[in-house]
Amino acid sequence: MRTPAGQECRYFYGDYYRGKHHEECRLLKNTRQAQAWKPELCATCPVPGILRANTCEHMELNAEIYRPLFIFKPRVRVTAYCAKTQQVVAEPHIGCGECHKLPDVFESKE
Repeated sequence: MRTPAGQECRYFYGDYYRGKHHEECRLLKNTRQAQAWKPELCATCPVPGILRANTCEHMELNAEIYRPLFIFKPRVRVTAYCAKTQQVVAEPHIGCGECHKLPDVFESKE
């Protein structure tokens, strides 16, 4: 579904049927945090970019809302875990590197 920021995200849900206006982020819905999700967070959320760059079915995303400093606006921090290799993914845009090998064209020859 399209987020308020205009990007496609499978975790965003909006119910606008018959005058309703209910929006939620299902990735952040189950986290117990002091800061609640707001539609403004979609503008800086990295999840739509990660989903466009990496479609690995084994990667599980976890998100949390954090504020870098008290004066800055809240942001979404994403961590990823690969269920196939049982390891934390350092760069979610790329993946763990084990599930989908890069073609030989992209590997450097030494």
